Amino acid sequence: MHGNDQPRETGLRIRTARPGEYDAVAALTVQVYVGDGYVGADEDYVRELGDTARRAAAAEVLVAVHDGTVVGSLTVAGPGTPYAEIARPGELEFRMLAVSKDARGLGVGTALVRGVVDEARAGGYEAVVLTTMGAMVDAHRLYERLGFVTVPERRWATEDGLALFVMRLALR
Repeated sequence: MHGNDQPRETGLRIRTARPGEYDAVAALTVQVYVGDGYVGADEDYVRELGDTARRAAAAEVLVAVHDGTVVGSLTVAGPGTPYAEIARPGELEFRMLAVSKDARGLGVGTALVRGVVDEARAGGYEAVVLTTMGAMVDAHRLYERLGFVTVPERRWATEDGLALFVMRLALR
């Protein structure tokens, strides 16, 4: 679990989601993925995005809290766990990064990803990995700024043919 409840930015805390926040995390994640056009409202994936309690039982859900409000979240999964789609042994994966439109530009996404990187270092992982889609341009800039690089040989696609690619940050 992510025990660090220290401020990352002024008024911003990164920590493990609490059960009372699961509905807010679900609403935020669905709102971002559907509202920004990454997922259609009728796609099966929307149910997965909205089921925070299920994710939290099988993985770690981190939240960014600003002035008492959940303004961002992501899901952290170790290799071989139910929410790890691409993590290989020695890699920590994160998925479902979502930042509230009102909080964009406050460093929320950066603080969440740094939280995963810190956790990976503390856990002795050799890398952090994620899957992303071409349309997520703002997220790509954030990942690249933090040192993630695309791994072309690990590209993959969903069952309906959506092309996805993998980015990786080597830690050693």
